[in-house]
Amino acid sequence: MDELIQRVQTVIVEGLHLEDIAPGDIDPDELLFGDGQLGLDSVDALELVLEVERQFGVQLEDNEATREVLASVRTLATYL
Repeated sequence: MDELIQRVQTVIVEGLHLEDIAPGDIDPDELLFGDGQLGLDSVDALELVLEVERQFGVQLEDNEATREVLASVRTLATYL
């Protein structure tokens, strides 16, 4: 699981072009959106979904379940 968490962290940083943060700096349990560590917004969510689908070969629907999956690095890694 740790390797998958690291991969998810890397996908987030590289896919969203976060220049001021290293993948390992993202707390796996911290919220990604809103008031979370990264403070990502809805545009970031769309970009992240597309990048996750491309990198991991999954299909994420636009629904509440996907919002829960994208809550944190750990929830996304658990889903994958």
